[in-house]
Amino acid sequence: MTRSTPRLARRSVLALPALLPLFSIVRPARAATSIRLGTMSGESEDVFRAAAEEAKARGLDVKIIGFNDYVVPNAALEHGDIDANAFQHGPYLEDQVKSRGYHLVAVGFTYIAPIGVYSRKLHAVSEIGRGARVGVPNDPTNGGRGLLLLQTLGLIKLRAGAGLTATARDIAENPKGLKIVELDAGILGRSLSDLDVAVVNTNWAVTAGLDIAHERIAVEPTENNPYRNIVAVKQGRENEPWVKTLVESIHTDRFRDALKATWKGYVVPAF
Repeated sequence: MTRSTPRLARRSVLALPALLPLFSIVRPARAATSIRLGTMSGESEDVFRAAAEEAKARGLDVKIIGFNDYVVPNAALEHGDIDANAFQHGPYLEDQVKSRGYHLVAVGFTYIAPIGVYSRKLHAVSEIGRGARVGVPNDPTNGGRGLLLLQTLGLIKLRAGAGLTATARDIAENPKGLKIVELDAGILGRSLSDLDVAVVNTNWAVTAGLDIAHERIAVEPTENNPYRNIVAVKQGRENEPWVKTLVESIHTDRFRDALKATWKGYVVPAF
């Protein structure tokens, strides 16, 4: 027994170099890293599938998870149900972090979807009359965004310092006595027939089947626009390798082409 043990040890040692090349071959064949990316259901899913295809070629498997409202994706990210989300602009994320105590951070830009004023009854902003019913999103940042656009168009004036999260209570001047109707951003487009005009996010306008070319009577500028959409992850994960791969997969011609094909130029890259 004592003599056989050294021979066994020698055979094991001699066999080890022969096994090393095998291990070096097997290691890269492991399953690719897989993550779950949350976004809005519908057209946004189609757009981010283009990024997922690009990521797959880079060794990252991205599963797209669709949501039907703006509230759930950040909660899902905070609780670890998804690894990243890409549906919101920076001010919305900042408000969610502040108001809900989320530990989420932005890691890259995606696109700008300029918010617009839509109507099926009017053809120009100048036609908006006294007492008109004007729909705006009811969440703080998109609502503030809508009110800022109405101010830019000369329809209202907000109090000084109202900022990006202005609400209807911040309206200081309303010369036409507009009736501000606050509704969920996803409902506004479908409620257009019940309003004189509505401020609608572009993605929801497309989802609601609005004719952007003919029913949009005003739009916010894209230059120096603070409402650039972003990719968000849980704080502490921003330096994980897959994050860089995901953002790089979005900042590609394939993603640009998907934006153009899906939203016909009404949504533009923010990178």
